[in-house]
Amino acid sequence: MTAQSSQIVELTPENFAVEAIERSKQVPVVVDFWAEWCQPCRMLGPVLEKLAVEYGGKFVLAKANTERMSEIASGFGVRSIPAVFGIKDGQVVDSFVGALPESAIRAWLDGIMPTPAEILLSEASKLEKSDPEAAGAKYREALALAPTDPRGRIGLGRVALSLGRPEEARAVVEELERRGFLEPEAETLKAELTLHAGDAQAGDLGDLEAAHRAAPRDKEAQFKYAEALASAGRYDESLGLALDLVERDRRGAGEPARKLMLAVFQLLPPDSPLAIDYRRRLSLAL
Repeated sequence: MTAQSSQIVELTPENFAVEAIERSKQVPVVVDFWAEWCQPCRMLGPVLEKLAVEYGGKFVLAKANTERMSEIASGFGVRSIPAVFGIKDGQVVDSFVGALPESAIRAWLDGIMPTPAEILLSEASKLEKSDPEAAGAKYREALALAPTDPRGRIGLGRVALSLGRPEEARAVVEELERRGFLEPEAETLKAELTLHAGDAQAGDLGDLEAAHRAAPRDKEAQFKYAEALASAGRYDESLGLALDLVERDRRGAGEPARKLMLAVFQLLPPDSPLAIDYRRRLSLAL
C-alpha cells in the first residue's frame, strides 16, 4: 500500500505530528492503521484510497503501518487492525475497526466532514492577516450558525485586537472566562492583550531602557522595561528582568512580573527551551 495522490500520505514517526495532527487543523485527516500481513487491511486500504481521491481533498488519508509505528498505534489504543481514526483540529472525533462496506465508510466520512460553520471558521482564519474585516464578517456568520462554538468568538477577539480595538477583545475573553475556563486559543488571546496593555503604557523602548539603566534597582522602571521588551518580542531579556523582580519582591512588584512571565509563556511554543527554562526558574523562585 503506497501513496497514490496528494490526498494520500504515508506516515512515519518523524512526520506524524505534521502530517496527521497539524494538517488536521486545515482539513480532516483519516489515519488508517494497517500491516502487510493483515488481510482485512488489504481489503479496506484500496477502498479508502479510492475515496480519498474521489473526495478531492475534502479529507487526507494518512497510512500508518503498525510495523513501523507501534508506539503511535499504542497511543491510539489500537488493539486490532485495520483501525481507522478521524482527526479534526488535532483531536480524534470518530473511529472504526475492521473492513466496513464502502457505503458504511462513505457514511462515516460524511459524518466527519466540516459543517458549514466550520468551513466559515477555516476561511476566516486564513483571512485574519490579509483582510481582518472580511475575517470578522465570516466569524460572525459562523457564530450565527453555531452560537455555542467558542472558536467564532475567539476569532472575533483576535480580529478586534488586530484592528486596534482591544476593549472588544478583552470583552470576549471576559465573557469566555465566566464559564470557568479558557481554550488554549483564548489563553493566547488573553496573553496578547496583557502584552498589548503593557505596550500601550510603556512608551519608547529606548527611553525605558535608559531609565532602567539609570536606576537599576527601581522596580517600577524595571517592570515597565520588561513589559516593553515583551511587547517587542524580546522575550529572553523580558523574562530575565521579570524573574529578577519575582525573586526580589515576590508580594509586591513580583506579582505583576509573574503575570507578565505567564503571558510570555503562553505566546511561546510549549516545547520552547526558553519557556521550559524560565518555567523551571520561576517555579524555584516561588
